[in-house]
Amino acid sequence: MSDNVVRRGAVADTGCAVTPALSVVIPTDRWGTVRTVVERLCRQTVAARLELVLVTPDMRTLRADMGNVPELAAVRVVEVASINPLAAALVAGLTAATAPVVLMGETHTYPHPGWAAALLDGHAEGWSVVVPGFGNANPRGTLSWSGFLADHGPWAVGMPVGEVRTFPLHNVAFRRDVLLEFGERLEQVLSPGDEMVLGVRERGHRVYFQPAARIDLVNLSRLKPWLHERWLAGLLVAANRRARWSWGRSLVYTCASPLIPFVLLARTVPAVRAAARRERVPVGTVPMMVLGAMVHGAGELVGYARGAGNAAERQLTEYEMHRLAYLVGGPLNGGDGDRES
Repeated sequence: MSDNVVRRGAVADTGCAVTPALSVVIPTDRWGTVRTVVERLCRQTVAARLELVLVTPDMRTLRADMGNVPELAAVRVVEVASINPLAAALVAGLTAATAPVVLMGETHTYPHPGWAAALLDGHAEGWSVVVPGFGNANPRGTLSWSGFLADHGPWAVGMPVGEVRTFPLHNVAFRRDVLLEFGERLEQVLSPGDEMVLGVRERGHRVYFQPAARIDLVNLSRLKPWLHERWLAGLLVAANRRARWSWGRSLVYTCASPLIPFVLLARTVPAVRAAARRERVPVGTVPMMVLGAMVHGAGELVGYARGAGNAAERQLTEYEMHRLAYLVGGPLNGGDGDRES
């Protein structure tokens, strides 16, 4: 665990005698940031089998604001000195989690009522990792659709159910022992990049995509933050790879960086075609995806060449933690509507 993220304590409240089947770990700065997500967890058909683990720098205030959550099997609050870096905060939460299946949640995702049950059904069938089906919580904007398809298109609702080779890091249900296999490297593999995917493959674990486990995701829709997030994502992915790679490999990737946008876009082609068949994707979505891939690629070039500072990670965490503040037209009301133009 990073030196600037030190676990101070944890409090557990058990709402019932049922042993938790799924632990949902969410870092948050305050209760207001995560309140709507917790309300969605309480509406799950298997809410009484869920354990919520909140990681925060101010446990006392969060506990006071939160009150009781009797619908869930248990609630744990883990206090850390800072939620930056986010990967270290996640490690603190995962360490406190007690269920055999764990999921790293986010403050801007809204699961449908059958989400948790479908994830647990997938694990009951023997899969090591179960990926949910993602929906766009603010689907009327071009930037929202561009970001959604670029980041989560391969696992969007409507894509075919079955075994997959890749998966996003957040909102995915892992067997807890799969994560614990990484040991002291867990914080590293939870950082931006592909090390988690590669590590799961190397260990022979199988990953299943279950679109019946639907969760809606809020996407940035203001241009400046949208472009900045694309840049930061590329910068941090490359910087994290650079930290563990030889200088020679980093140099090769620096030189090959102009090809990155083509690789990124090629991965999204099936998702874009599928979305166009089932959704009213705004005109201009594909051109903005091209722009986003170019900005991401430029960020990777800089990251391979010189790395990234702490400020970049703090800003990316800000976009992740308070995404509803960066929407055209203001925040959504719990992910049920869209106020974009």
